[in-house]
Amino acid sequence: MKSIRIPLGVIPAMGAALALGACGGTNATGPGTSSGAALIHTASMKVGDKTQTVLKNKAGLTLYYFAPDTATTIACSGGCATTWPPLLADTGAPTSDATLPGRLSVTDGANGKQVLYNGHPLYTYSKDADAGDAYGQGIGGKWFVATTDLTAASASASGYRY
Repeated sequence: MKSIRIPLGVIPAMGAALALGACGGTNATGPGTSSGAALIHTASMKVGDKTQTVLKNKAGLTLYYFAPDTATTIACSGGCATTWPPLLADTGAPTSDATLPGRLSVTDGANGKQVLYNGHPLYTYSKDADAGDAYGQGIGGKWFVATTDLTAASASASGYRY
């Protein structure tokens, strides 16, 4: 019988990965850069030609909002939600690692218990692979990076940006 040597640091890392994988949550995948139990994190990053404080998920991926969504209607579901995975609440009220000027809430819609910031349902973009990515910014003139200063959504379709 052959013995297998596993470096000491690998076993705890494997256990942590299994524990995190069992948590479920946001439907987003990708390498993480944020830590902590909070569902929403923030980071300063360049979006277009401007450095802004943007919202991130637990894995550190950029969060977006969809202009056709309203405070009461989620327009991105089904196939749309495959490309733009919704940020879903684990349980209870969503929390953030930083104090946000806006309001976090949850709506129970077609995608499940989706997290909203100032009334805007939040999503990740399937082509973003790491914390520095914001490839979804401006797609179709309807998808925009969610920033901490995102204006509250109205009950009717919003065509404005932050």
